[in-house]
Amino acid sequence: MTTTNWDYTRLAPAYADRPDYAPEAVDAILRLTGAASEDLACDIGAGSGHLTLPLLERELRVDAVEPNAEMRALGVGRTAAHPSVRWFDGTAECTGRASGRYRLVTFGSSFNVADPSLTLPETARILTDGGWFACVWNHRDVTDPLQSAIEELIVERVPGYSYGSRRADQSTVIDASGLFGQVHALEHQVVHEVDVETWCAAWRSHATLARQAGDDFDAVVDAIGRLVRAGGAVRMDIPYVTRGWTAQVLSKADRP
Repeated sequence: MTTTNWDYTRLAPAYADRPDYAPEAVDAILRLTGAASEDLACDIGAGSGHLTLPLLERELRVDAVEPNAEMRALGVGRTAAHPSVRWFDGTAECTGRASGRYRLVTFGSSFNVADPSLTLPETARILTDGGWFACVWNHRDVTDPLQSAIEELIVERVPGYSYGSRRADQSTVIDASGLFGQVHALEHQVVHEVDVETWCAAWRSHATLARQAGDDFDAVVDAIGRLVRAGGAVRMDIPYVTRGWTAQVLSKADRP
């Protein structure tokens, strides 16, 4: 396994249950970047394939890079029906992929766990001339009453809780690299109808909460489950917002 400071082994089994990105967000990335059928993409921090799969379904060829063996095994299984995917051990900072190869390099909920000072140069290295970088996250819409109540529960039980950079505007760090042109932001809403038990179980993949809650993580997740189940529903609608940023790599002559 490639070395990384983020170990998802314990969280991996719940990852497949996480809701998908808004389809409109994936379509917007391809429209902005011009990536199309048969183009080669590299999905970094691919995890269990939540972004890899929609790229494959839109007929891109995908090299998926994932450092955690358990997560990678999940991804391999979930994408097994697609012959145009290959899976590799590697990190965002050291992908192990060839230079100048990819039309599109993507990060699905993974750019925030990478070191941008190393990750963006590595991304620029493996992109083709005129290739594109894209990063996306799926955020629960915390203006929804139930999600607001969950946020209050988390803050009460994990004082000082913070989402870190995953909910931040990524434009500044991309611009600061000097490697990319204009940054384009995108935002698309999606409502997922979910099975309550499956959705509650998916909280066990919440790495940001797990790191900050520490030994109390299981107790916090159990409390979230009780709160959600108190409504008595078997299925429910959960609103999400998929946010992302894309930018085209500059030619070497155009870089500072």
